[in-house]
Amino acid sequence: MNNRLFLFQWLLLLLLFIFTKTSISSKLHKIPRLTPLRDQNINQESNSTNLPKEFETYYYTQTLDHFNYRPKSYKTFKQRYIINSKYWGGSNSSSPIFAYFGAEDSIDSDPLDIGFLTDFAPQFKALLVYIEHRYYGKSKPFETMEEALKDEDIRGYFNSAQAIADYAEILLHIKEKYSAQMSPIIVIGGSYGGMLASWFRLKYPHIALSALASSAPILYFDNITPQNGYYSIVSKDFKEASKSCYRTIRKSWSIIDRIASKNNGLSYLSQKFKTCSQLNDSFELKDYLNFKYSSAVSIMIHQVIQ
Repeated sequence: MNNRLFLFQWLLLLLLFIFTKTSISSKLHKIPRLTPLRDQNINQESNSTNLPKEFETYYYTQTLDHFNYRPKSYKTFKQRYIINSKYWGGSNSSSPIFAYFGAEDSIDSDPLDIGFLTDFAPQFKALLVYIEHRYYGKSKPFETMEEALKDEDIRGYFNSAQAIADYAEILLHIKEKYSAQMSPIIVIGGSYGGMLASWFRLKYPHIALSALASSAPILYFDNITPQNGYYSIVSKDFKEASKSCYRTIRKSWSIIDRIASKNNGLSYLSQKFKTCSQLNDSFELKDYLNFKYSSAVSIMIHQVIQ
């Protein structure tokens, strides 16, 4: 009799485990928090970013730490996101959600700068979402970045794993808010934001159907990708366009250093290149030229794509 009771109890426990695992497998792992309902903490902001009226700004009560139970982990902050529902087909149409991931800056200008989203939104009847990265713009858990960076404990929450967990929470909230459970999500980003989009797709495949990563150095890390990888591609492009131009630029670095080392050399270079202020070091000029050469390559690539 005792053995039967014991087996029955274990069978109930096993069924409970299977049911629990099935019910939570499609959801973001979430530590229980004693915080107010999220919907009650989302307020439409005045149009402080001077965006067109179809872009509506909201704040989400975000958790500082998604992965631990430390006392500081329970702190929350307001995270900004912007929605454009002008082109959306509605909750019954299974129209997609295009989610643009903010990177290392505020999202004030992103809705207007990232033009291809609004270009394609009418065709796909998409809901457009722009989410600001934690610690930037108006999504700061602390008053100043200086305060955050001085404290190594606080600085630890400023990382990409926490950032994409933020995005996961907000996107799940938006799907619920708009009754868009059947709407596929496409996450989008450029450069660092593209890295986040790619990692998000890997980390949360049940949330994002796919990711579009533009100019995203996903594997640009020590011991994986050579750290001169970016400039080697720029050099390759110049070499393919003109070997003479490539050789001239390559020789110029040592010539600039040689002139700068002479008496009044920096003054001569300042006058020759008509700099806005007196050069203090040859590096200032070379860094500027580096930027200009790299920008020229970006413009050429953009023209080819167009």
